[in-house]
Amino acid sequence: MFRRRFWLCLALTVPIVLTSHLLMNWLHYSLHVPGVTWVGPVLGSVVFGYGGWPFLVGAVREVRDRAPGMMLLIGLAITVAYLASVATTIGVFHLDFWWELAALVTIMLFGHWQEMTAIGQARGALAALAALLPDEAERVGPDGSVQRVAVVGLRPGDLVLVRPGGRVPADGHVVEGAAELDESMITGESRPVPRGTGDRVVAGTVATDSALRVRVDAVGKDTALAGIQRLVAQAQEAGGRAQALADRFAAWLVYVATATAVVSLVVWAALGRVDEAVVRTVTVLVISCPHALGLAIPLVIALSTSVAARVGILVKDRLSLERMRSVDAVLIDKTGTLTKGQHTVTGVAAVDGLGEDEVLRLAAGVEADSEHPLARAIVAAAQRVGPATGADFRSLPGRGVRATVAGTAYAVGGPALLRELAAEVPAGLRRADGEWAARGAAVLYLVRLDDAPRVVGALALEDEVRPEARQAIVELRQLGVRKIAMITGDARPVAEAVAADLGFRPDVDEVFAEVLPADKDEIVAGLRKRGHRVAMVGDGVNDAPALARADVGLAIGAGTDVAIESAGVVLASSDPRGVPAAVRLSKASYRKMVQNLIWAAGYNVVAIPVAAGVFAWAGVSLSPAAAAVLMSASTIVVALNAQTLRWVRLTPGDPGAR
Repeated sequence: MFRRRFWLCLALTVPIVLTSHLLMNWLHYSLHVPGVTWVGPVLGSVVFGYGGWPFLVGAVREVRDRAPGMMLLIGLAITVAYLASVATTIGVFHLDFWWELAALVTIMLFGHWQEMTAIGQARGALAALAALLPDEAERVGPDGSVQRVAVVGLRPGDLVLVRPGGRVPADGHVVEGAAELDESMITGESRPVPRGTGDRVVAGTVATDSALRVRVDAVGKDTALAGIQRLVAQAQEAGGRAQALADRFAAWLVYVATATAVVSLVVWAALGRVDEAVVRTVTVLVISCPHALGLAIPLVIALSTSVAARVGILVKDRLSLERMRSVDAVLIDKTGTLTKGQHTVTGVAAVDGLGEDEVLRLAAGVEADSEHPLARAIVAAAQRVGPATGADFRSLPGRGVRATVAGTAYAVGGPALLRELAAEVPAGLRRADGEWAARGAAVLYLVRLDDAPRVVGALALEDEVRPEARQAIVELRQLGVRKIAMITGDARPVAEAVAADLGFRPDVDEVFAEVLPADKDEIVAGLRKRGHRVAMVGDGVNDAPALARADVGLAIGAGTDVAIESAGVVLASSDPRGVPAAVRLSKASYRKMVQNLIWAAGYNVVAIPVAAGVFAWAGVSLSPAAAAVLMSASTIVVALNAQTLRWVRLTPGDPGAR
């Protein structure tokens, strides 16, 4: 709405300004065109009625709510300017306000257009959540036949087939089959979770290696995914709209400008100078028109978002950027943010005379044909030593894989595989095995399948910590963030190991482990109740409600669409150092806002008394035209000061910054 009204009013303002007596006197030209005197009244009335309508409606609403702010001040200014212009047109006064009226309305429309760019955020987040569900499901009939049906057609009690790589279409429980499910988008758990007969599965999760038959327990609004949708909606509604800094200042300016205008009218009228009373009143309201105030905040925000884009920070919500400066607690999701969300081999141990490199080679040969994330990590690690070549590959759902390497059968798997094979961990591996387990690492064993299967090696796999995460935490502390907290669906040993690696301070920082989606939202709410201003950083679906609930939500751009839609700030890269960069940007842009508002306040402190005629006894006064010039000059000052944001250095490698 504001964009459409802005462009039309801008087109109408140009001829109004060109035909104004003020501009013609300045530039020493004249226009002798039939009807030129009606350009201002006709087009100005259109600008006032069409472009000024949102402000007039807003002004009435603020009066009704007893909450004077920007809308009331703009509404008052354009109304007085319009009435004075009409009076001049019919010969009551000799004023030239049509161009001032049109310019004021047009600039205000532009500023409010910028403010409205974040509307529709909640709708986008909920739509992204809904996109996790497949459009169709494979329903198994009583006779065993499989039929493709729309997900919305499923009912509790239906039996559905979930193929390898497919998404579970509804909440339910497994009645046949065993597979490892990627539940990271729901629980935040970085490792696939084994699910077998009787286990509960959740809509939206992915079967990574084998097929499952699932009995549907809940569909539609009763699913866990729908619950996350409700959490996102509730968190966004509860957050509300913070009062803009300019509106708080405008409330005081309304009182000061209105009171001064009324006093001017009364005093000059009492002195018997009615014409001067009208001129003084109009001059006060014109000179206090919030051109500079209207641009002070939107212009800083527009420039700061441009500067942010230079280093990969996308500001979706201007109020989130403003709040970022006062954040004193940063809650960061572990998986995909502090860590890469991908496992890597961090340890290898061998027995039976094998070397560690040989264990890695053999394990990679066995895992070569597997699509499991842990298998891919082992194969990737073995590239430096040259993986062995396996044959006769076979998957053991929920337990591991087996294959033949150089004529010998091997298997790779976890504790479930050892239990099935009745194999024990050799004494030579127990120490390493215990250290890895205490750290929360996933431990896989290489088993030689002879007459008596025996473990000949072990591998530890962990979610790799991002090297830049340590620097990000150090920079956040330097910027005044008092508490760093990590939140994850992983087991506590995993979380504490990562925290120790990142240099968390046990007496100040916090670790929240084994957290479910609803818990993340509650943890954010709990930190806020303890008096913290919380920034939440995440990249998964399970982070979406917490991102929306936090004072500021920051999404890692490599994450899901849901997290991005729920956040006010998006980091285009997966580099967590963008978080301290966002804090620096917030502090710098807030300083510019305050400087601009101080200028606007100082300008009005001096200009309003002069406009009211307080110093007329000394021969110092302002005409309405001079008032308009000064008001325009204040806008230029604000614009130039905002431009200095381009010099802010956000990161050490920030090009073009001072």
